[in-house]
Amino acid sequence: MVSVILAGGGTAGHTSPLIATAQALKQIDPQVQITCVGTARGLETRVVPEAGLDLELVAAVPLPRKVNSDLFKVPSRLLGAVRQAAKILRRHDADVVCGFGGYASLPAYLAARRLKIPVVIQEQNALPGLANKIASHFAVAVLVSFPGTPLRGARFEGLPVRQAITELAETGRAASSVTAKESFGLAPDLPVLLVSGGSQGARSLNNATVDAADRLLAAGIGVLHVWGAKNFHDGLTERVNQTTGARYIPVGYVDAMERAYAAADVMLARSGAGTVVEVATVGLPAILVPLPIGNGEQARNAEPLLAVDAAVCIDDGELSADRLVREVTELFASPNRLAEMSAAAQQLMRPGAAGRVARVVLDAAQAGAH
Repeated sequence: MVSVILAGGGTAGHTSPLIATAQALKQIDPQVQITCVGTARGLETRVVPEAGLDLELVAAVPLPRKVNSDLFKVPSRLLGAVRQAAKILRRHDADVVCGFGGYASLPAYLAARRLKIPVVIQEQNALPGLANKIASHFAVAVLVSFPGTPLRGARFEGLPVRQAITELAETGRAASSVTAKESFGLAPDLPVLLVSGGSQGARSLNNATVDAADRLLAAGIGVLHVWGAKNFHDGLTERVNQTTGARYIPVGYVDAMERAYAAADVMLARSGAGTVVEVATVGLPAILVPLPIGNGEQARNAEPLLAVDAAVCIDDGELSADRLVREVTELFASPNRLAEMSAAAQQLMRPGAAGRVARVVLDAAQAGAH
């Protein structure tokens, strides 16, 4: 029996491809033993067990963005997390470690190197994170989601997406659009704008959407607004325009985003790798607002869609209710443009990434059997 460790988490950007890869591993080898490694502070504490996967925890070791006293504590904290990860790898007699970035990945990578267990990297973003940069120097395979990702030994295999996303792409959003809209309480015969800042939410997107909502409803455009669990509160209520029948539906989080994609006709979102790949896979036209902090990876993630006119991009500082209303109404006024955006997005994708990543992981386990 092959024992696989999948390490990563924090946000849906890391957990979704991890879960997708786990599903693909089970399809290829139903006997495979999968153990996920995360931290207590990430989304993985909920979504990984909900996916039927075993989860073990290591301490999170964030790197301070500024030079301060916390920086000097990093080596000892990292050493402790590596020891925790090594115990997990030994306990499960791991044959391979596949990491997806996030706080849990680096301890797992370093523990695997110490124990001479092969490491496979799956990098989601067009610009790689620190953990994957470090591990690329000793990994047996470095798999990336976007062509041209500047990572040592990178192979473009695409981003693993959950089976439900693949199925939606194959059947087409139109086939389940009415059912999906009705499931959220949206008018089934009206266009819908889906707004989501990712699993953590996004203040600028939320603020612009709230301020624009009444004008969008008056234009006959429904709004499904995913606030992010940390931002949602009881004061957020549904609205309906009595003339058009369009509804504003606020929710904290949507576990099955494929249902939200099916309900939507356009999406306003950040350009995290998972979001970019999923909306492109299902052919959902998008207005992307890259996160303005970090190493610029979100702007880079959006570039492939922008290059083929499959998305609209707005700088975070330029997003306002007026701009949002203008962009959304212009898109819905041009059905031909929406159809062209959808087709262009889907042509960019390499379907089957989860299966390809899973096979690389199993091959690495077999080659490094100990």
